[in-house]
Amino acid sequence: MSEEKEDSFRILRIYDEEAIKKMPGSSALNQELQLPPIPDEAVVTRKSPYGSWRVGTLQHGRRVNAIAISRAPRHVYTCGTGYIRVWDEDALHASDRAPQAQLDFQDPQNRVLTCKLFPDEQSLITGGIAQALTLWDLAPTPQIRAQMASTGPICYSLALSSDAHICLASFKGFVEIWDVQNQILIRKHEVPPYGSRCVDITGFKFWTGGEDTILYSWDMRSYQKIQQHNLCHEILSITHDPSEEWVLAGLKMSDIAILHTHREEKYKAVVQRYSQHHNLKFASCGTHFVATLDSTINCLEAPSLRRLFQTEECYDILCCDISSDSQYLVTGSKESATVYQLLY
Repeated sequence: MSEEKEDSFRILRIYDEEAIKKMPGSSALNQELQLPPIPDEAVVTRKSPYGSWRVGTLQHGRRVNAIAISRAPRHVYTCGTGYIRVWDEDALHASDRAPQAQLDFQDPQNRVLTCKLFPDEQSLITGGIAQALTLWDLAPTPQIRAQMASTGPICYSLALSSDAHICLASFKGFVEIWDVQNQILIRKHEVPPYGSRCVDITGFKFWTGGEDTILYSWDMRSYQKIQQHNLCHEILSITHDPSEEWVLAGLKMSDIAILHTHREEKYKAVVQRYSQHHNLKFASCGTHFVATLDSTINCLEAPSLRRLFQTEECYDILCCDISSDSQYLVTGSKESATVYQLLY
């Protein structure tokens, strides 16, 4: 843990609709945080869901460490040790369907810890406990396109640039920067060894964080450190909104740090509850995001932080994803994945 003084953040509150009606001055709550609007032509829907409906369970059979859902065709990819399972749309609305396909790893001890679906949803990249990052072609039949030899034993997190030309892979003490289109390693970039669990990219900056509680920003062109922000608690996840103007960091105390990527604006949504697992995922429409805290799912409106709905699962949630049309939420846990249809 870092002994440096925590940075100064403006405090925001996550609130429920009924509770806020009873609070004086509620109309001004969280108004100072203004996430930019997303252009209408860039999204399918600009509405926020009012709830979710659990529609299916995908029996992966082992711990689901990473998950992705595509829109067209509607497929879910559950990733763990030994294999990836592919589920079609019929399976999403059932609890006993077999997977459409199972992609077995050459070494059954290899374990996927992280995956990223490409923006065109035709490719997937995976990393974890293996000797390489694996690039998959998903259509017409899922198959390996390339294996990119990595220089570390465990890849903890992956990030893709918005144009899918650059992929970042975080390892203990360094980040690999890949030209993923040509499968060329551009740079092995050293970062603090306990500040490299998570990685994300926004424009010409990338962000790292981990056990040392500090969120670092780096310049993609000069590779120099730009800033560091002491968040006081271990960083378990990093994500950004669709405009790439805001970065969110999920902390072990369940708080969510919210930082502007260009301006000196820093906020913290206070939860103050210890959590072992904290996942964040923004919907592509930009109106809401999901924060999973251990076994609890919170769907929060942006920028107000109004809680749209909350759901409990039986086991800790290890990963989550939202479909690009914002119609489905999927979560991965102990031995299976759960599929939710978002209600508007």
